[in-house]
Amino acid sequence: MSWDVLLVRLPDEVTSVSQMAHDYQPAPLGPRHDVLATVAGVLPGADLSDPAWGVLSGPTWSVELSIGAADPVDSMMLHIRGAGDEVLTPVFELAGALGCKVFDCSAADLITPGGTTGWHGFQRFRDRVTGEGR
Repeated sequence: MSWDVLLVRLPDEVTSVSQMAHDYQPAPLGPRHDVLATVAGVLPGADLSDPAWGVLSGPTWSVELSIGAADPVDSMMLHIRGAGDEVLTPVFELAGALGCKVFDCSAADLITPGGTTGWHGFQRFRDRVTGEGR
């Protein structure tokens, strides 16, 4: 079970999905080779041995980076597991380096640095469903 967020290019003025035109088509993140170079530069600890599916591990969390095989790369899905708010730091560092916003798939809206509500909500839900923390 993971908390899924999508890195996607959106106009600077967009702060909520409700502000987007229904037919808006985001620009791609860039050529695959450039996106992988950016990931490697921003997240030097990421395992990109499978360039379509990277993994970044922290002390209490992990992030799977679903980059895909398409060229150019349209967006990147991050599957976040574990605990600890420090996992959000590399998420937003990567988003910034790629010129992206972070879309919380469970809340169906954008999140900003310091916005831990979705992450904390996911952890409560996960612990309730799996029986952890009891």
